[in-house]
Amino acid sequence: MHIADLHKGMLGANGIVGGGAPLACGAALTAKTLKTGAVAVAFGGDGASNQGTTAESMNLATVWKLPVVFVLEDNGYAESTASAWSVGGDPVKRAEGFGMPGVQVDGHDFFAVHAAAGEAIARARAGDGPSLLHVKLNRYFGHFEGDGMTYRAPDEVAGLRAMKDCLKLFRRKVGEAQLLDAATLDAMDAEVEALIDESVHAAKAAAMPTAADLLTDVYVSY
Repeated sequence: MHIADLHKGMLGANGIVGGGAPLACGAALTAKTLKTGAVAVAFGGDGASNQGTTAESMNLATVWKLPVVFVLEDNGYAESTASAWSVGGDPVKRAEGFGMPGVQVDGHDFFAVHAAAGEAIARARAGDGPSLLHVKLNRYFGHFEGDGMTYRAPDEVAGLRAMKDCLKLFRRKVGEAQLLDAATLDAMDAEVEALIDESVHAAKAAAMPTAADLLTDVYVSY
């Protein structure tokens, strides 16, 4: 969950619902002040979209014309609460209410998301301020490992998988466009599966951690 890679511009994540938007505004303000050309991206779910921090961040980003893109990953559930029950109105119109453009995009379609993100990033980089991407997609697994998903209908996931599968859609589109052939895609799948197996075996064969390992990568050394 808490993944960060400063060399790639990933500042990290946090466990606070709606906590990423204010941080992204700070990163965007830094980029604008230092004129680095960087664009900050804040990711949040349908639950985060209802938080005051998100609304305040969208307002601030518009007022200060910050180079930030707000991405609402709407998978239909805020942990176990259905967004159809808890999210009022249209998120795109919410964005428009703050004076920023918003667009809804099919989150199962890699190319649709890529195109929409490219437009929003280009707009931010040109100094035209923030945008919202309302990415609609489905969640096939639980919110956490071991989540029984008893809040969903028994056949809901199976029905969604039958209608839309992002990997199958990607495979079909790149095949139709003759960007990649089936053999190449199969080889990629095999390579990834082998890497996963190798990593699992290495982890199981590794020595148990020592007490000294508890402080590894916990504190920054200056």
